Amino acid sequence: MIIVDTDILIDAARCIDDAVNCLQQIEDKSSLAISAVTQMELIIGCRNKKELKSLEHFLQRFEIISLNEQISDTAADLLKTYRLSHGLLIADALIAATAIVTNTQLISKNQKDYRFIEELDLLEYP
Repeated sequence: MIIVDTDILIDAARCIDDAVNCLQQIEDKSSLAISAVTQMELIIGCRNKKELKSLEHFLQRFEIISLNEQISDTAADLLKTYRLSHGLLIADALIAATAIVTNTQLISKNQKDYRFIEELDLLEYP
């Protein structure tokens, strides 16, 4: 299982080849997962019920990992460590914490958002 960051899913929805190919390559070797935070970010991006229905269909490909106390605590620790020094944001902290707690690799287009987190197994993109 590999956790996919929101940015790649947005690009895949826009039919950007790197993102579409990335998801296909992951599916060929493993399974796709996202944080519940990513699910929420994508829902916020929907402009109408048709887009929301399309998103729900698209997300059936993914295991959605819910937030729990351990993920929340880990995200808070990450923010204490990296917010002031690296500008870590809440959503990114929660997504990274999801990967750390589940001992799962994370792939993101925005490597700069995560590369400084030592505990995180961040995959290269594309």
